[in-house]
Amino acid sequence: MSQLFSEETHRNLLSRIPDCTGREISEWLRTVDEGPALFRFDEKVSWLRGEHNLAYGHAKAIVHEHDLRRAARKF
Repeated sequence: MSQLFSEETHRNLLSRIPDCTGREISEWLRTVDEGPALFRFDEKVSWLRGEHNLAYGHAKAIVHEHDLRRAARKF
């Protein structure tokens, strides 16, 4: 990650995504799951931005949340 958001900033971004995009976080997380098999964080962010016309902060928050939830499932 090139720029780190605080946990509070991350949560604030996530809470605004449904209003800004018209899609719930769960839908965006499914989109990342079903998207291309990209390994690097910045590749996923770039793909979301290009394919779905998301703002950088929103794309980054979605990918970060996806990674957090995926890591939590491994425990």
